[in-house]
Amino acid sequence: MAADVLIRSARPDDAGALSRLGRRTFIDTFVTGFGIPYPQSDLAAHLDKTFGVEATLVALAEPGAAWWVADRDGDLLAFANAGPNGLPHPDAKPSHAELRRLYVDKSAQGLGLGTALLIRALDWMQANGDGPLWIGVWSGNLKAQKLYAAHGFEKAGEYQYPVGAWLDEEFILRRDGRAG
Repeated sequence: MAADVLIRSARPDDAGALSRLGRRTFIDTFVTGFGIPYPQSDLAAHLDKTFGVEATLVALAEPGAAWWVADRDGDLLAFANAGPNGLPHPDAKPSHAELRRLYVDKSAQGLGLGTALLIRALDWMQANGDGPLWIGVWSGNLKAQKLYAAHGFEKAGEYQYPVGAWLDEEFILRRDGRAG
């Protein structure tokens, strides 16, 4: 990881930067990168609901959740969010921990920030959940699936993730909470 990048807990005053980073990274990854043809109205609704500044402030204040950012002199390059599990799997419970997001800006990929944030999140998840660890990942994101597999996650199911009215095919990944 770049020596000039600090991994720290996110703060409420990061909401604007997190909102912009989340929007940009979602578009760069799923629209530009993977070419998912989301209808514009669905994409706009999802971005506003998920990455609006107010939505981000609410998410940052959620009890039982944690956020981390990769900060280079006040410029946020990546972030991760974990909290109570919300994935639709018969063995999943809210008391289990879920990695909800791990986003790295296109300009910062290859610096090791994703792995550094993942390790920080997994440590937190193990300490704050009472069962398996969970991740939902887009079925076509093989790079992310490979990273998660390297950290002990295995496919446990599938579900549909809404982007507006559009439904993405997602995989549910699970790892024993005590794994290293």
